[in-house]
Amino acid sequence: MSQNITLIATTAMGLESVVATEVKQLGYEVTVENGKIIFEAPVSAIPRCNLWLRSADRVKLQVGRFKADTFDDLFEATKALPWENFITEEGKFPVTGKSVKSTLHSVPDCQAIVKKAIAEKLKLKHGVAGNLPETGSLYKVEVAIHKDEATLSIDTSGSGLHKRGYRNGQGDAPLKETLAAALVMLTNWKPDKPFLDPFCGSGTIPIEAALIGQNIAPGFNREFASEEWNWIKNRHWDEAFEEVEDKANYDQKLDITGSDIDHGMIEISKENATEAGLGDLISWKQMQASDLVLKKQNGYLIGNPPYGQRIGDEAEAAEIYSDIGKIMKNHPTWSVYILTAYDHFEQKYGEKATKKRKLFNGFIQTNYYQYFGRKE
Repeated sequence: MSQNITLIATTAMGLESVVATEVKQLGYEVTVENGKIIFEAPVSAIPRCNLWLRSADRVKLQVGRFKADTFDDLFEATKALPWENFITEEGKFPVTGKSVKSTLHSVPDCQAIVKKAIAEKLKLKHGVAGNLPETGSLYKVEVAIHKDEATLSIDTSGSGLHKRGYRNGQGDAPLKETLAAALVMLTNWKPDKPFLDPFCGSGTIPIEAALIGQNIAPGFNREFASEEWNWIKNRHWDEAFEEVEDKANYDQKLDITGSDIDHGMIEISKENATEAGLGDLISWKQMQASDLVLKKQNGYLIGNPPYGQRIGDEAEAAEIYSDIGKIMKNHPTWSVYILTAYDHFEQKYGEKATKKRKLFNGFIQTNYYQYFGRKE
């Protein structure tokens, strides 16, 4: 396929600008909408974006976008799209859907209509009289209708991009790898500066920081649904993996530490870091945040501490925030970035944030409090 295609990088609310910057850095012009970045690109962008995007949830191929306020409109417009360019005669194409503020609000009906329309188009193009076999590669179709505008796409990623392939163990409330990477990218940390996460849990933030620090592509250790698609030439994947290897800076020295009060989580962090190929690059310590001792200058503390949302935990969370605030007051060259849903964080920390940004950790609305250190 020689012509450009339209891709959608989906993202958690609040991270659109981060994902847009990533896509631009890969060389593509973008349009930003709520929860998604849309861009025109050659087919080779599918391997590159899946391998490189750190903070996006998925990369989808947009097959069509049109107005649809009747089921007939949805069927005919779907059937008119060039599905045969993307889905093979044997391809599996399950259809999922969502509808927001639209006339066609019955999602099961929309899914069934889109499925039927695609099947009719494929049977017509491939000369199939009966049912399509659907025994081949997976092409997961989504119909998303918002204010009567339907977007039909195929998921190129397979498992969500947060599934890097290194996290074998995790705690009770794990932070998605994509959000962890975004938390690092929202700072101006550079790989030659000290980095600390005193609430590391299963190690996600320090591991993502190490991947960023050595410019290791986050998708290097996993597979993608679109690797099975015959219209994406093998050379596109080969070239993308070669680029990943060429751009990695394995010689970059890093000063990254993760600590946690739970010894079990430190062991899990070590295992996850080893699985990511970063076993020797990150230091891990079992300790509580109140025992933190900083001996270096110009460092970055990035953490996702307990939010205190369960009954009886609020006082404990408030004490942690107060302890960190007192410690960091004595280290003015350090920059501090804390993600929490605790409403009175600044009051407990003892200082108003330089900046704060609203982000979503799953379905929990949080603030990312940012304190910029004084550089010396």
